Amino acid sequence: MALSLPSWSRTLGRASRIPLSSFHRSAIEISQSPFTLRSRTRPQPLSSQLSNHRLHHALTSTRSFSTSPFRPARTIAQIKARHSTGPFSWKAALLFIITGASMIVYFRYEKARLQRKRIAEMSKGVGKPKVGGPFVLKDLNGNEFTHEDLKGKYSFVYFGFTHCPDICPDELDKMAAIIDKVKEAAGGASVMRPVFITCDPARDTPEVLRKYLREFHPDIIGLTGTYEQIKDVCKKYRVYFSTPENVKPGEDYLVDHSIYFYLMDPEGDFVECIGRQDTPDSATKVIMAHINDWKRDGKPLETTPDP
Repeated sequence: MALSLPSWSRTLGRASRIPLSSFHRSAIEISQSPFTLRSRTRPQPLSSQLSNHRLHHALTSTRSFSTSPFRPARTIAQIKARHSTGPFSWKAALLFIITGASMIVYFRYEKARLQRKRIAEMSKGVGKPKVGGPFVLKDLNGNEFTHEDLKGKYSFVYFGFTHCPDICPDELDKMAAIIDKVKEAAGGASVMRPVFITCDPARDTPEVLRKYLREFHPDIIGLTGTYEQIKDVCKKYRVYFSTPENVKPGEDYLVDHSIYFYLMDPEGDFVECIGRQDTPDSATKVIMAHINDWKRDGKPLETTPDP
């Protein structure tokens, strides 16, 4: 039965009002229907898939490249040598030992230097030196010699007398050896001033002192003076000396005195005592240690020979 025109128009109107999403869903449902005919490819076997994977890897690997240089494979001997030495080689071990030994020597030297400096500072006292100080004497030429003449270089001072039977000659022999060793250690420079001060001014005239000291070393400076001057300088240097009482002119006698060498720095301050237990080598080592400390601090030091 034929539809009338109004019915047909209403049918078309309802169809036009159906949303497009509904058609889209319907199309998806139809495509997913089990009854829909699709052309499917046959799945490949596993061995074929592995072959294709290897081929793909080979093709892609040929396109990659590296900028690192070619390194040949290590031999068995190289691998064994590497494992036998471990992470440290003999060169590294030697460098470690040398560095450690150098640090030990340096710290020992610094410790000894600071100890010498502390002793020297303690010997200066507060306001007044404990050892040394101003004095006035005369040299073998009759010229005045004071504490100011000791400045400029290290002074090595000894107190004794020419009529001493054994101790003074032994100590002056040691003093002569120390003078030569210090000069040799200083490269021939005159960095030390050796001084002999008599404790017996009544018999040790300039002529007697000159002849006596010449037998030991020509660089030794002899000093004498009046009894009061000698007593004053001995008190300043803490030197004990004693002469017998009621001595008649021309009578022989002995003078009891301290047996020390006094090392004074270029500023006239006491720094060290050298006793009978010291040898020329050990005394030279002590003296050169103080001289090197002085140089290291950048202080001036005279090296010209004394007139």
